[in-house]
Amino acid sequence: MKSVDPIVETDLAAYVDNQLGINRRIEVEAYLSENPQIAAQVMADLSLKGELRLALADQNRAARPQTRDAARRLEGALSRGRLFSTLRRAAAVILLIATGWLANAYVGPFGATSVVASVQPPAFVEEAVRAHQTTLLRETMHSQRETADYDANDIRAATGIVMPAVPKGWRVMDVQIFPSAFGPSVEMAVSPGKGEVLSLFAVRPGNFTVQQALPFASGVTQASYWQIGEVAYALVSDTRKANELNGIAQKLAGSLY
Repeated sequence: MKSVDPIVETDLAAYVDNQLGINRRIEVEAYLSENPQIAAQVMADLSLKGELRLALADQNRAARPQTRDAARRLEGALSRGRLFSTLRRAAAVILLIATGWLANAYVGPFGATSVVASVQPPAFVEEAVRAHQTTLLRETMHSQRETADYDANDIRAATGIVMPAVPKGWRVMDVQIFPSAFGPSVEMAVSPGKGEVLSLFAVRPGNFTVQQALPFASGVTQASYWQIGEVAYALVSDTRKANELNGIAQKLAGSLY
């Protein structure tokens, strides 16, 4: 769908702030789907806005009322426009320090934190974890033949899902199309080496958004999930630490641009 009015910076800011009408929002999403670099910038803005709100919502940290008021004013200033990335990151660091969140939970530039990890993930993440467990079960059954023939173009043509580039040195062990609540999903078992098995799950959840990789834990299973446009992804492992898995997920997401 082509917009009669060109998409400008104020439209992108309003999109991040969820202040667009449905028609204009659809036009902006169509524009983002055709401009991946700008979509990545919007994804960073959405991620930052979410982290700011999580920091402000954390009621377990002690902070003076004046500090919280200043933090809220800073969030309001950020919501009124998309700032340069350096200023935006600097403001976010100041905010996180002010709310007491950074000192105990910060593990890297906008990386996994205890606050982020406690957020309820989208439904597709739970499906990714179940698919991972099914893959591990298949590994133990000699009667279940693995399908290591991997054709990214074939998967895209059949499902509309674009898979990330498999890192050099990784081995594709199995690729399956699984049913899900959202339609066909792709479950890929990959081995980075040393007998380790990771699962890369992809599905079209029925909405358009851009979301940086975020961590999720289910018992001993760790997952890192993200979304680019109409396709959502999750990287799942029983052996990797959350921060390490999230870093790998960010690199996989980067291969899609």
